Amino acid sequence: MRPVRNSSPTALVGILLMVFVVTILYLGREILIPLALAMLITFLLTPVVTRLERWLGRVVAVLLVVLMLFSLLAGAGWLLTRQVIDLAAKLPDYQTNIESKLHAFRMPTGGVFSRFRKSVEQITKELPAGRPPPNADLNKVGKKIAKSLPDGPETAASPVPVRIVESNKGIPQLLPTIAAAVLSPLGTAALVLLLAIFMLLQREDLRGRIIRLIGQGHISETTRAMDDAARRVARYLSMQFLVNTGYGILVGVGLYFIGVPNAILWGAVAGVLRFVPYVGPWIGAAVPILLSFAISTSWLTPIFTVSLFAVLELINANALEPWLYGSSTGVSSIALIIAALFWTWLWGPVGLLLSTPLTVCLAVMGRHVPRLEFLSVLLSEEEALSPAQECYHRLLVPGAHQANDLAETYLNANSLTALYDNMLLPVVIATEADVQRGALEEKERSAVYESLIEMTEDFGGRPHAPSELEADKLLADKAQALPAAPTCRVICVPARAERDQIAGLMLVQLLRQQKFEAENFSAQLATGEIVEAVAKTDCDAICISVVPPSTLIHARYLTRKLREGLRNPKIVVGFWGATENIADAAQGLRKSGADEIVVSFAEAVVQLAKFSGIITDEMAEAPVPENEEARLQQLIALQVLDTPNEPFFDSMTARLVRVFEVPMAFIAFIDGQREWFKSQVGLPDEIAEARYAPRALSICAHTVASNELLVVEDISRDKRFANNPLLKGRGLRFYAGMPLRVNKFPIGSICLLDTKPRRFSEENRRLLHVMAEEVTEELERRLPPIIEASAA
Repeated sequence: MRPVRNSSPTALVGILLMVFVVTILYLGREILIPLALAMLITFLLTPVVTRLERWLGRVVAVLLVVLMLFSLLAGAGWLLTRQVIDLAAKLPDYQTNIESKLHAFRMPTGGVFSRFRKSVEQITKELPAGRPPPNADLNKVGKKIAKSLPDGPETAASPVPVRIVESNKGIPQLLPTIAAAVLSPLGTAALVLLLAIFMLLQREDLRGRIIRLIGQGHISETTRAMDDAARRVARYLSMQFLVNTGYGILVGVGLYFIGVPNAILWGAVAGVLRFVPYVGPWIGAAVPILLSFAISTSWLTPIFTVSLFAVLELINANALEPWLYGSSTGVSSIALIIAALFWTWLWGPVGLLLSTPLTVCLAVMGRHVPRLEFLSVLLSEEEALSPAQECYHRLLVPGAHQANDLAETYLNANSLTALYDNMLLPVVIATEADVQRGALEEKERSAVYESLIEMTEDFGGRPHAPSELEADKLLADKAQALPAAPTCRVICVPARAERDQIAGLMLVQLLRQQKFEAENFSAQLATGEIVEAVAKTDCDAICISVVPPSTLIHARYLTRKLREGLRNPKIVVGFWGATENIADAAQGLRKSGADEIVVSFAEAVVQLAKFSGIITDEMAEAPVPENEEARLQQLIALQVLDTPNEPFFDSMTARLVRVFEVPMAFIAFIDGQREWFKSQVGLPDEIAEARYAPRALSICAHTVASNELLVVEDISRDKRFANNPLLKGRGLRFYAGMPLRVNKFPIGSICLLDTKPRRFSEENRRLLHVMAEEVTEELERRLPPIIEASAA
């Protein structure tokens, strides 16, 4: 049974708060509208004032900018007034064209519209307004009497009805209304200008007060929010000013060449009205289009005018505005439309003009202030749900094809590693979190996990181009430089539960895409069974998969058990999705025997690729020692080459196999062309029978050349020996060799070989050195006295 949470009080408080805010905005609009307009002007002018005040000082810079703005508006107003007067003088000249255009729109007689018009006229006659006036009969009698009178010079013409309109309003009574209509906008404009001046002068002080008012101790978040809002609004207004100015200029120039009169007027009107979202451009285009119908005797001018506005609007809306505005607003398109409706309903046309800047400010505050995060969710252009949340949501809906479609779309733009790291793995973590708090039932979890397994196997089994497989630049560079297949065999084991097994499956799919040999174990196995199964695989690396709520305790316990039972493989712990206390966790895991700790699939693939040691280089031949002639003379003097087996050397190789628990051991001497095996145990039959191998292919030649212990824990990952045909063809993976020095000349080596990688501890190194000294002492006893005296 899921717990039911009562969120009604919280929801009620939120609704009441919203109603209160809307009421304040509506009732206080007479004060808030000028304040908002002043803030808008301040945002627009602040960049210019900031630059000028470096040289002129703040007061002079503000006054100069305001004066320039006032002069620009006054000049534009004077020019537009002249254009309006000129247009009013020309309008009577266009009466003939207007009548001809209207006649062209008359409907043909006998059609549906004609019958409809006649029906409307007949109904109109039946209405009281269409009947004759009550005094119509008296008027007819008067007309008959006038006709019966004789005509004379003093006879008056037919009487003209005079209508007397009484009005108790004279010019003095209309003056207050006219003054209010004219002076109210001017007073609001003056108030806005005054507020803008003081905001520009005191902007730091106002900013500090706002931070203290709404910050409430969160100064850094509030400061970032205000900076972000100011930057976005200023950039939006600047780009809008440039776009609309360019639009108005192009409209004016286009109308001038088309032949529409007063093109400057209509260009300016179109540019200004375009500041009004959505309806402004159409209002600005309506009058020039109607005027083009009036002035033209043909249809060519109207067509050109309509085309001009349509083309410019298409270019602006689809190319310039998205490019110039970019992400400056950070508000979704649907949010801007709803905001325009809301602010228009609340504040009228001024609200429509201010809707975008106000909405941008609200969205930015929601992005930075935690308590207002709901505003960012409602208004921001960012996706409401992350890819992982959207995938989880779709997986909870019956029918997993929706999640598959989402994953397909994500995979088209991202790598398979990114899909697992950023989408599917977070779904596993979210599922477990919901199960732990009782929000998800067991059968729902099973359904989600089943869908995730199907998606993982589906996407992992598809062929991908290398560019799609490389999760990050490190892996990409490594794969491009070393294109051969990795030699590392990886086993993924779950720390505890099915969630760990699913994460391990994702990693296995990624490793197989990179040509690793990888296998994922079941979460049904007990710890002892896991250790026993891993021991049978002869793996090179083990990755322990840990998904919360599996903890580090489970990982450390499994790591300790694996390290106790298996000394050789590298152990990597994938603590998937972890973000906190990684350093402490890594320290504890390393103490338990882990080699590396990773938190993402991309990091795990890169780390395992480092363990893999991809090989493409050809084998390297051992260099010839500088004292080669003296060394060979010392070897010849010993008279051990091409000699039969001897009990001492055979017993020594048998001890090597027994003490170090290796399948192969031998004592070899290096002459000019070959590696001679004095004694051996476990070497391949063809080598044991021949008792020699070419010096060019001998790994012991490297030991002799370096004259020191040589240990290769994994031959397949060593560039010098991985492609050695003598070693590679026989599956040899481990080598340890100690030089045999006679009179300080390295003449050969005592060696260990194994078919699987292994670690060689410091204790083993010391023990091998002791046994090599025993062989050296035996060889020195065989030296002739002359050789010993000459060497001394």
